Amino acid sequence: MSTELAHLIAAAGFTDSVRALAAHGDVRRYRKGTILIQEGDTGDTVFILLSGRVKVYCTDPNDKEITFGLFGPGEYFGEMALDGGQRSASVVTQEACACAVVSRANLLAFIAQRPEFSLELVSKVIRRLRLATRDARNLAFIGVYGRITQCLDDLAIPQADGTRRIQERITHLDIASRVGCSREMVSRILKDLQSGAYLRIVERRIVLVGKLPQRW
Repeated sequence: MSTELAHLIAAAGFTDSVRALAAHGDVRRYRKGTILIQEGDTGDTVFILLSGRVKVYCTDPNDKEITFGLFGPGEYFGEMALDGGQRSASVVTQEACACAVVSRANLLAFIAQRPEFSLELVSKVIRRLRLATRDARNLAFIGVYGRITQCLDDLAIPQADGTRRIQERITHLDIASRVGCSREMVSRILKDLQSGAYLRIVERRIVLVGKLPQRW
């Protein structure tokens, strides 16, 4: 393992198994806006994010985008490459990133050496499938306001002063692409919540002051 890789792994807070898997990869650095995975392509690599942040998303023929999640250091993606099939979503860097890129052959060899990792891998796939199922259900049965407030609640982290803060500088367009609505609708709802003192903007980040109302 190179000194650079060892330093990045130590800083990312990996589990022991993911740390060991990352040691089998090649370190690659990417600029902001680089597409790491293109939906529909055939892939044979897994990316372990060492630093930076990426967005997982899909687009339709009209370039309408829906975001499935934002990943930070310690996460990995592209694990669907195990079956040799097409990529199910696209991944783009949100900022400069470093990744340990592991080939399918090395991943399979690692699982053979450490079969317990297969359970961790399956558990992660199941968690992501549950989230995708929940999002699909929300899109079908919950109104726009409910989806927006649930998104805010999911992202917000409790603070010592009793508020909840969204650490990332998420834009109205980011929220819209996550919940499947227009940016204008997000802007209207956030403006009303801000006017009602349910949230405020501090250093371009959303801070939830109290429990969000159930209805808008």
